Amino acid sequence: MMTTAEILKRVRRIEIKTRGLSTHIFAGEYHSAFKGRGMSFSEVREYTPGDDVKSIDWNVTARFSHPFVKVFEEERELTVMLVVDISGSSLFGTRQRLKRELITEIAAVLSFSASTNNDKVGVIFFSDKVEKFIPPKKGRSHILRIIRELIALEPSENSGTSIQVALDYLNNVVKKRTICFLLSDFISQPYDKALQLAARKHDLVGLQVYDRSDRELPQAGMIRVMDAEKGTTQWLDTDDKTVKIEYAKNFDLHQQNCIQAFRKSGAALISVRTDEDYVRILQGFFKGR
Repeated sequence: MMTTAEILKRVRRIEIKTRGLSTHIFAGEYHSAFKGRGMSFSEVREYTPGDDVKSIDWNVTARFSHPFVKVFEEERELTVMLVVDISGSSLFGTRQRLKRELITEIAAVLSFSASTNNDKVGVIFFSDKVEKFIPPKKGRSHILRIIRELIALEPSENSGTSIQVALDYLNNVVKKRTICFLLSDFISQPYDKALQLAARKHDLVGLQVYDRSDRELPQAGMIRVMDAEKGTTQWLDTDDKTVKIEYAKNFDLHQQNCIQAFRKSGAALISVRTDEDYVRILQGFFKGR
């Protein structure tokens, strides 16, 4: 359990790193990747050849006896919802950082990118239940509160993971269309139906975070491993080739199930390993949109 001083120190460190990234790297990509809710009237100007005749403002045209057209601009203000997995399995990592630490950094970058664009940001924290809901708001103090919760919030005791529960809550509570980032390792019971409904209502992007050791067992002989969510333990012979192959197969099957679920729903899915450069991966995704 971290002290308040330790939490605030980590908040400040993450703010400095991720705010810089969002300002100098992601602001433009984020802005162009996600469209506004529609077009709003901005002004009228004199008609010039090539303008769409449908945009002529007939009232103003009649008043001044020559044609004027309405000018519209995109409504840029959006709402971003972060749906964040804080279950026990996120507290795993064997390279550079834990999955939870990577999720925190990515969520902070997305929050500051949205804030730079003057968008609202809200968060749903979940395990096998919704642990906390922060309604969408604007402002630096709100973003710092989100980062503080990302760092300090702990799941209920003996909790698992249910993406279904998190998405059901999103679908019921958040009525307006949002840009929704679902950050998890996706080690969960089936969630296909809730994912399909959420993808119809929102612009949904899955961010799957995983560790190299989720797929590749280390060469370490007999080791005792614990399920972070169930609390159960078992012995594994990491030198046994059959065990290593089966372990990798299970992860590949899990990965394939994730890809199929997102493809079927029409939502996007990004995978980031804990020792990879998430900046490059996010930039590639934003530019690809």
